[in-house]
Amino acid sequence: MADLQRLAIARHQIDKQKVFLTFEQQHYLGRVLRLGVGDKFILMDGEGKWWLAKLTLDISGKAELGAVLEQEISIQNELPIELTLISALPKGNNFDEVVRQSTELGVTHILPVISSRTLLKPSPQKLKRWQKIASEAAEQSERQVVPKIREVREYSVALSLFENENLCTNYHKYICVARNSYPLLLESLLDNQKLESIVIATGPEGGWTNGEIEAAIATGFQAVSLGKRILRAVTAPLVALSLVAAVLER
Repeated sequence: MADLQRLAIARHQIDKQKVFLTFEQQHYLGRVLRLGVGDKFILMDGEGKWWLAKLTLDISGKAELGAVLEQEISIQNELPIELTLISALPKGNNFDEVVRQSTELGVTHILPVISSRTLLKPSPQKLKRWQKIASEAAEQSERQVVPKIREVREYSVALSLFENENLCTNYHKYICVARNSYPLLLESLLDNQKLESIVIATGPEGGWTNGEIEAAIATGFQAVSLGKRILRAVTAPLVALSLVAAVLER
């Protein structure tokens, strides 16, 4: 089944064995992928389940493409724990790539934040765009789960969301800081053998301010380094999440 096309849908589109496709999904399957009635593909609900599905013709006033579920597919491609990325928004459309690469690496939640040095003030339409990118990246990388993109928040508000989440003994929060003598993220991950959930925070162009670092530490985050070199705002999440995935999938 590795060569079958994959499509992420919302759970409410499934009624028993029948699948109701949106116009955009019908266009993608029929016009872009050139699939026809009877062709099979893989459906993902973005919450952990896969099915083998078959394309059908739903005649209700006018002919529309639909699908039926044929069998559930057993698969386990996810990281063993929840992984949240807090990312200060980079310039331009660079956050698109952060969302795409983070999804490929196994993140489950992405929280974009506005920090002191953030230059971008995104429009409300951006959230829908980012969620679509996450869905497409999940299909491409054979994820079972489509990451949830949370609404953009001010940095201080984002920290407050996690302030009481350190009640769990094995819940670990890290803020990545450049030009410092903090321990390496890799060393910290290896020292914590029983990880249940991880939050990684990466900064904007120019890095976090001292006040932002201190605020994170006061909220229970551990300050860590990604190495001696200075990474771009779009590179730091990729490096940090790659280290987490490598440790979890050893």
